[in-house]
Amino acid sequence: MKGLCEEPCYVIELLEDGVTIDDVIDGYISEHALVERSAFVVGDLGALMRQHVRWQVLAPNLQPYYPVKCNSSPAIIELLASLGLGFVCTNKAELSLVLEQGVPPENVILSGVCKQLAHIKYAAKNNVCHLVCDNQAELCKIARAHSKAKLLLQLTTEAHAAETSVAFGCSLKSCRYLLELARELGLDVVGVTFHIPPSCPDLQQAYHHALSDARCVFDMGVECAVSPLLDAYFPPLSGVQVLAQPGTFYVASVFSLAVNVIGKKVLNQQWGSLAQGELSATDTEFQYYINEGVYGSFRRKLLGNTIPAPSVHKHALCTEELVYPSSLWGPSLDQLDEVVEHCLLPELSLGDWLLFPNMGANGLEELTCLPSEPQMPVYYAIYTADWCGMQEAGVALDGTMKSFSLINHSAVFNHPSKSI
Repeated sequence: MKGLCEEPCYVIELLEDGVTIDDVIDGYISEHALVERSAFVVGDLGALMRQHVRWQVLAPNLQPYYPVKCNSSPAIIELLASLGLGFVCTNKAELSLVLEQGVPPENVILSGVCKQLAHIKYAAKNNVCHLVCDNQAELCKIARAHSKAKLLLQLTTEAHAAETSVAFGCSLKSCRYLLELARELGLDVVGVTFHIPPSCPDLQQAYHHALSDARCVFDMGVECAVSPLLDAYFPPLSGVQVLAQPGTFYVASVFSLAVNVIGKKVLNQQWGSLAQGELSATDTEFQYYINEGVYGSFRRKLLGNTIPAPSVHKHALCTEELVYPSSLWGPSLDQLDEVVEHCLLPELSLGDWLLFPNMGANGLEELTCLPSEPQMPVYYAIYTADWCGMQEAGVALDGTMKSFSLINHSAVFNHPSKSI
């Protein structure tokens, strides 16, 4: 499977006595500066634990099911499984990854509205019975390959339709037909599912419409703002279990990416969109090349997403210091390999390091395991307080997290890194 590595062991650096994640990054930058200056990732597993606690406080009546496609790092999957999350998978490989972590099949959902027949059969063989469906053809395919399937009807939403040109999900009008067809085919429909994109301008209204439609389907056969709606449409006594898929919420803040400046060009162009006074006296623009691009760590740029400007490692910007219009490019020299189109940075030198936080949901786990390419180093760390919180939640190295080992940060350097 793309993104998986054969070596199952992960070393976690325990941060004590005031040591911070920034100290971990500093240490590895110093180490990498002595060798090939390759890009690397630092994972703060405590950030994931803190997000889990936040979820339990803000949405105690919503059972989190993690969408594996958001970040399929085996380390992340193992930790989330140890915290008792359910999982949403889109293919056979993701199912295999989750089931290998000992997740009960009843806590796994096979999503996707156009599933391969082999993936449905694999789900049936491994007793994964909850499958998502939104059309007649898919319903008939599931009936042939998985007679014990328990279906979740995928509803379309106005918010989702507005974000994409490809319509996914069935309308409320077509739900009755699918319910009747499922009954004829001997399949149970046990629930509904829908997607509200985080970019939706009015989440409250979007959830109101979607939950209202979901309630209608039941009649036929994320944050605090959602809770009152859940109580209205699905009160505790209704017997309905409400699930959520908080992918980015859980993993975005876990990983930080450090990249190296490997090239530099001086341009004379000005950015007409910048306000008066923002340009330096010389009106200089810099074009920097870094050792990761859109064909690697920043692939989401190709999907139309914006990459936020990075910070410069070990650089505190002074009020009087000049900043220059800058753009950041990947190493391929391809015209599409532009990571950050424009940002304001102090003048950088070759060998300087840039830090991109919140990279956990950007597909970093897919960068490894190509035989012809070196694996990106990934270093895991956790604060002592977060580790104590995990232990209180039932996480243990000799039980639920057998692939991890814990070592004090002071004893870390010169040990081999582990890849995602």
